[in-house]
Amino acid sequence: MAIDVSRAPQALESLAGELEGELRLDDLHRSLYAQDASVYQSEPVGVVFPRTVEDVQAIVRTADALGLGLVPRAAGTSLAGQCVGEGLVVDVGRHMNQILELNVEERWVRVQPGVVLDELNRFLAPHGLFFGPDTSTSNRCMIGGMIGNNSCGSHSILYGNTMAHVLELGVVFADASFERVGPWSEAQLKARMQRTDRLGESLRTLDRIMREHGELIEERYPRRDVVRRNTGFPLDDILWRAPYEEGGEPFSLARFLCGTEGTLGLVTEAKLNLVEKPREKCVVCVHFDSLESSLRATVAAVRHDPAAVELIDRRVLEQTRQNIEQARNRFWVEGDPDAVLVVEFFRESHDALEEACQKLIAEFKELGMGYAYPILRAPQDKAVWELRKAGLGLLMGIEGDVKPVTVVEDTAVAVDVLPDYVRDFAAIMDAYNTACVYYAHASVGELHLRPELNLKDPEDVERFKGIATDVADLVRRYRGAISGEHGDGRVRSPLLERFYGPEIMALHRQVKEAFDPRGIFNPRNIVDPRPIDADFRFVPGKPTPELRTYFKWEAERGLVRATELCNGAGVCRKSPAAGGTMCPSYMATGDEKDTTRGRANVFRTLLTGAEPEAAFESEALSEALDLCLSCKGCKSECPANVDMARMKAEFLQQRYDRQGTPARALLFGHYGKLSRLGSWLPWLANFTLTFALTRWFFNAFFKLAPQRQLPLMAPKSFDSALKNARRSGALAAPPAGEGAPSKEVWLYVDPFTDYTEPELGLAAVEVLEAAGYRVERFGMRDDGRTYLSKGMVRAARELMERGLREVQDDLKAHPERAVVGLEPSALLTFRDELGELVDEALRGAADDLAGRSFLLEEFIVREVEAGRWPEGLFETEEARPALLHGHCHQKAICGTTATEVALGLAGYEVETLKTGCCGMAGSFGYEAEHYEVSMKVGELVLLPRARAMEEGQVLIAPGTSCRHQIKDGAARDAIHPALALKMRLRARQG
Repeated sequence: MAIDVSRAPQALESLAGELEGELRLDDLHRSLYAQDASVYQSEPVGVVFPRTVEDVQAIVRTADALGLGLVPRAAGTSLAGQCVGEGLVVDVGRHMNQILELNVEERWVRVQPGVVLDELNRFLAPHGLFFGPDTSTSNRCMIGGMIGNNSCGSHSILYGNTMAHVLELGVVFADASFERVGPWSEAQLKARMQRTDRLGESLRTLDRIMREHGELIEERYPRRDVVRRNTGFPLDDILWRAPYEEGGEPFSLARFLCGTEGTLGLVTEAKLNLVEKPREKCVVCVHFDSLESSLRATVAAVRHDPAAVELIDRRVLEQTRQNIEQARNRFWVEGDPDAVLVVEFFRESHDALEEACQKLIAEFKELGMGYAYPILRAPQDKAVWELRKAGLGLLMGIEGDVKPVTVVEDTAVAVDVLPDYVRDFAAIMDAYNTACVYYAHASVGELHLRPELNLKDPEDVERFKGIATDVADLVRRYRGAISGEHGDGRVRSPLLERFYGPEIMALHRQVKEAFDPRGIFNPRNIVDPRPIDADFRFVPGKPTPELRTYFKWEAERGLVRATELCNGAGVCRKSPAAGGTMCPSYMATGDEKDTTRGRANVFRTLLTGAEPEAAFESEALSEALDLCLSCKGCKSECPANVDMARMKAEFLQQRYDRQGTPARALLFGHYGKLSRLGSWLPWLANFTLTFALTRWFFNAFFKLAPQRQLPLMAPKSFDSALKNARRSGALAAPPAGEGAPSKEVWLYVDPFTDYTEPELGLAAVEVLEAAGYRVERFGMRDDGRTYLSKGMVRAARELMERGLREVQDDLKAHPERAVVGLEPSALLTFRDELGELVDEALRGAADDLAGRSFLLEEFIVREVEAGRWPEGLFETEEARPALLHGHCHQKAICGTTATEVALGLAGYEVETLKTGCCGMAGSFGYEAEHYEVSMKVGELVLLPRARAMEEGQVLIAPGTSCRHQIKDGAARDAIHPALALKMRLRARQG
């Protein structure tokens, strides 16, 4: 298919004028949509975002006129490469994402293809219903993608695949006609075959194929008891239905189109069957010393009528130790298992559930299967599934160029032969001297088998191809499917002829030609494929660029490899309702460029291009990073731990080196220095910031949002305020001499606390001294956070090194003394970036400081656990309700648990809000062009919850930015945990 280049610009310009949606042909969007979650990369002509069926019809007409390929895309989480192509990407997720109709009595829902699975199920939850197939990408995958891939999920043994739940589809065919297709009687089918349009031609072709080649299809397709089967066009599904099988269910074109990857038409809506939510459920996590024994146990497990049997192997479990988020979810792991089978049961009653668990455990013990059998009930069972779902991203986060790659990860065989199949598969891996990861859907004979290869190495590319063909032969021998749910795409389409034989592939080509004679729908997928190694993300044999950087990037082995950690799984495309922080700007805009994935893809594409250094002057990359709030949510919530905040800081410093540092970055970056100057005459500084004329000039020059008021200087800095408090008796003088406490602690007073909120430092001193600690101010006066947030990495490094030199002797002299801080973004800089920046000679001091730096609440909990914190310090007789909004850096690096516990010790009944970023994000919310997005982020969850506070509740927020955002956006006062703890101190005696 050749594009008529001479007509393309005019035709596409004309198309843009017809659309209610948008058409984007710029470099940034072409780069953003050049990848999915597969190993492939191919830059499209552009991206179109339709809003209506009429938009889709106009797109199809234009594509047909130009011979232009259309690449349908929902969340872009495909592992097989079917969302990657040179044509026009059709993104249905941005606008075609509405739930159209619900019928609770008949248990069906009608939706557009861009509806996210989890959002659909949240909508259905009050009715006790949900959509059965539950992919591991459920918090971002869309119904259109599930239809294209015929997706399944962990509970496919119970609910089957998407095909089993699709009742009707709205489809735009190659002649731009729109039709609703579903189950038809024989008479209805015959009537439609008489039509002269594209639908009629397609139905006649299918009918002829069934009648002439039914026996061949039955012979060559997977065994009927292979539950997961998504290899090629599903001709077998038609063969097993009326009128081609006597007594079969009615013919359904809607079912047939599931799994065809958008190669036969574009889906614009779907009517879906719904199922009832289970009444009682729990999981048994059976631990095994060997992978082989876990597979043998699978055959026994399925006899117990489970809802799911999922395998997690050692490699995945090892990766969970290194991931901040998933390390919290592995509390149930006992010992060092080689594999774990997660067996879930659904039952109608608690007693029936307990009986099912005990019967399973009893049989396994009798058969000598497994060594530990923890049972996890709600809400703990959620941790198991979160860990299991994170498997893909965790694997891609493995350091270095060798990665578990997607090539044969989707094979499926009948459960009874699964152990033998895996044995033979392992022999192939041994023959290629290749390690492999094993996980996923053991209950239905499908394991995600990932050979560990380096696709930058030409020899490993040859292994990739050899493994693909050998495994295809093996699966054919077992009469399984080379794709159980991920589809054929670019990685398995080249294997179909080898797998099915030329006769079946000839039938596939006839189907494609009947539905899509010009080949515009997702061209070269399933039929007429490219070579399996065409268009890899990496050019085999091309060295990875090594760049001079400010951060060390040691764990990632360089900046380029840091960007390569992102495999495209798209966890960053979560909605606010999904919980978590990542990625706040995407939650507000819904734009791919505002995802961690989008930014990483643009970064990587430029850094691995012809001129890697040019990436730092790229306007496209600058635009992609512009709305990154540096919240660090990705550092913990991204399964591969992609730290986009650090990448942005590196980019900005490199850009400043070439283009100069903007005045506004200097203003906010030098916050500590400027505040120190302002503290000499705070009344003058505050007058300058509040007087209308000077404020107007200030805002205009630095491009600040006039709706905001910059933080004002406190009348006295922390040191002066502390002296005054001591002198006035508001804060008792610490005991000295023989009666002095033996417990000592340093208080790190960050610039925010020092110059704008010294009362927080005073409150911390009062709490710590009431607990019997001697408090000294830590020698470092700045942590460099403001420099880092504005990309002034060199200045941050110089400040850090200077500060470390000043305190390293104190650190050596007091090896047991902790450093306690108040502002999360400041204190946690010591634990996060400090060691990645300073000179190697100071690395030991940096690591030492990182290891003993704690937020106030963390320190209190540590001391309580060590038995050093006194009892009865707080008034706890009357509980005080409190809402807690955690700071982004706190949630990413250490979590909010310690804050919850410390506040609980002081008698607060804490409800931790399921908020993401507040939206202020340091200076971000003060910048004029970012103000609107800042407020949108705040309005996602935090600000509405703040306004809805009940009388008597106290709102607690550790972050200074968060407190300012709450004040600006909700007209509510939030307090720091230090003040909250001080308020509950018992009156001192004597």
